[in-house]
Amino acid sequence: MYNIVADCSDNVPTRYLVNDACVLSGKPLVSASALRMEGQLTVYNYRGGPCYRCLYPKPPPPETVTNCSDGGVLGVVPGIMGCFQALEVLKIASGQGSSCGQQLLMFDAQDVKFRSIRLRPKQASCAVCGENPTVTHLVDYEKFCGSAATDKCRRLNLLSKDQRVSVQEYKSIMDHTAAHLLLDVRPLVEVDICHLPTSLNIPLSSLENRNSEHIHVLKERIGQVKEQMSSESQVPVYVICKLGNDSQKAVQVLERMSGSEVDCVTAKDICGGLMAWAQKIDPSFPQY
Repeated sequence: MYNIVADCSDNVPTRYLVNDACVLSGKPLVSASALRMEGQLTVYNYRGGPCYRCLYPKPPPPETVTNCSDGGVLGVVPGIMGCFQALEVLKIASGQGSSCGQQLLMFDAQDVKFRSIRLRPKQASCAVCGENPTVTHLVDYEKFCGSAATDKCRRLNLLSKDQRVSVQEYKSIMDHTAAHLLLDVRPLVEVDICHLPTSLNIPLSSLENRNSEHIHVLKERIGQVKEQMSSESQVPVYVICKLGNDSQKAVQVLERMSGSEVDCVTAKDICGGLMAWAQKIDPSFPQY
C-alpha cells in the first residue's frame, strides 16, 4: 500500500509513466531532478494542481534531451534535491501539506540560490487528468516518447558516415599535423576537468544561440587555420564532446552557419568523443 510517489528517474518515458500511474490511481507525485549544477522540485497531481502532462502534453524530441549520463551532474546536487523531495513527502504524509503543488522550486548550485516559479494550473484539455481524458490506462511510453526508458548514455545517430571520423582516424590527422580546427563543444565546467590541448572550447549552447562573442572567436580561429593551408579548400573542423552526441548536433549547426555566419568549413564529428579517446587512444586521459 502506498499513498505518495517520489519520482527520481532520469529519462522522459519513465516520467510520463509515473505521472500517468499517479493520476489514474489518485496519488500525489513528488518529482525532483538534477543536471550539472542545477536542480528542480515540484509536486504533481496534488490538491487540484497540474500533472506532468498538463505542463508537457507532448514529449520533447529525443535528441534535445540531456540526462545525467550525457551531461553530468555535481554529486551534491541530487543529494540536496533528494532531501527537499523527502521533506515534501513527509509534509504531505503528516498532513501539513506541500507548497509545491503549483510551484517549481529551482536550485542553482553555482550561485547557491533558490527561486520559485508559479506553474500554470491544471489543464482541462490534459490527456490524462483533463475533463475528457484520452489516456485511461498505461501505454507504451517508449513508443510515445520515441526514446528508451533508460538512464544509460544515449547514442545518437544524426549524421552520415562521411560526416564522422573515429578517434583512431583523428589521431592520425593529429600525428600528420594537417591544418585543422578541433572544436570542443562541452560546457566549460567539463572542459576544466579535461580536454585535448589543441582544442577550442565553444559550448554547443553558444553555437545554437549564435553567441556573438564566441562566433567571433570561432571566425578568428578558422581564419588562422586558413592561413596555414596551402590550398583554397574548405577549413576542416573536427568536433568533439564527451560521448559523441552533442558533437553531432554541433556539426549540424556549423553546416547551417557555413558560408554565411562563418567562413566555409567542412565539419565532422569525432565518434564516441573524449571517452572513446580515453579508451582507445590514451588510457591516461581522465574519464568522468
